[in-house]
Amino acid sequence: MTDHTSSLDHRRHSRAPVAEFRLYFGVIFVAALPFETVGWLADAVGGRRAGGAGPVARALATARIITPAIFSA
Repeated sequence: MTDHTSSLDHRRHSRAPVAEFRLYFGVIFVAALPFETVGWLADAVGGRRAGGAGPVARALATARIITPAIFSA
């Protein structure tokens, strides 16, 4: 049986530069903040979320979801 583990291409699994990740994270956070603020206000006015996460926490969560998805593609 042939051992295929010794011929793996290690460049394929390289990580993105941290500065680039932080830049994308910041851009996505700033872009998501107005939308999350509107959503938070709509939830507060509609009485659906009493004491839920604020708009900044919601924008951070959105950026934490979207940014890794961009870099994994």
